[in-house]
Amino acid sequence: MLPLRRLPPLSFPLPRGPTPRRLFATAASASTAASPLPWPGLHAWRRAPPSDLRTWGPHGPCASPDAADESGSEEASAGSSLAEMGALVLSTADPLSKARLTHAAFSRLVAGLPVGMAEAPDHPARPDKPIVVTQKEITTHKQMGVPLNAYMLHMLAHVELNAIDLAWDTVVRFSPLRDTLGDGFFVDFARVADDESRHFRWYSQRLAELGFSYGDMPVHNLLWRECAKSSNDVSARLAVIPLVQEARGLDAGPRLVQKLLGFGDHRSADIVTKVAQEELAHVSVGLHWFLKVCQMMGRVPDATFRDLIKEHDVVLKGPFNYPARDEAGIPREWYQEKFKHETPSKLSEVHDRLACIVEMEKENSSLNG
Repeated sequence: MLPLRRLPPLSFPLPRGPTPRRLFATAASASTAASPLPWPGLHAWRRAPPSDLRTWGPHGPCASPDAADESGSEEASAGSSLAEMGALVLSTADPLSKARLTHAAFSRLVAGLPVGMAEAPDHPARPDKPIVVTQKEITTHKQMGVPLNAYMLHMLAHVELNAIDLAWDTVVRFSPLRDTLGDGFFVDFARVADDESRHFRWYSQRLAELGFSYGDMPVHNLLWRECAKSSNDVSARLAVIPLVQEARGLDAGPRLVQKLLGFGDHRSADIVTKVAQEELAHVSVGLHWFLKVCQMMGRVPDATFRDLIKEHDVVLKGPFNYPARDEAGIPREWYQEKFKHETPSKLSEVHDRLACIVEMEKENSSLNG
């Protein structure tokens, strides 16, 4: 069975045969774990119109006064497809221009722009600043001589900038698989990119209010290195980015909010709270498409996830925000060590088989919903 990699579009039914390398769990590793339950808000998130809440006002997100001008710019009308627009975003170095182009691309998509196909660059364009260093070279806010809140906001802005590029790289790099994945895959990840662009702008605005700007502090490139690991396999991309990297945002959000509140910066804490709430959709939509791809390949999702994480040398780090992860739909046995080797007990063979049938029906129902 061929993996869903960055190849010319595959036609259904997917061909069966030996894989060039083992990316997926074998049928013998099937689990009776409960089927993931989708986040209840996913349908509403998908149906929502493009958001113009790109500014952080006195009481929360508000409409950007220059939204109309952004959509009418010459660059915003460039590109004859979503994939071409995504490639343009990836080739744009200025972070705010990248965010504005993202808003324009998603608005054009909603208005009827086709998904199309394009070639993704090896790396996204970046401005001269911030300076990129290794993770070990990142110093503390005290060593830098900057306030804790500005330090945290700069770090979060860098995360969001990477998230914009990660979403667009997923759209562009896997656009040759459009006939297999369907337009919905690309629409969802373009919406993710649009959300991340708003998040970057909120953090950038707040940094400016504190007398700083993105680029003032060194950053590391760990997030993009994680992305590069999955550049040839859509199932790995979904496992590594939404289900690991984005899920880490769910874990970190409450801790970051408490630090900012402890510092006395309630405005920044409100922004982080809102961003963490919106990241729930990104994890959930990643889970949705991971399940879809596993269904296409005839593979068991939980075992496939663990196989991919192991193969791509991705570390699952706690502490985990269990309520948020549960709400997003990620089963705990996927990422929590103590669940991985548990086996059902006190169930008869007949009961086991019935349970498997029920769970398969639930999975089919959720995937078709």
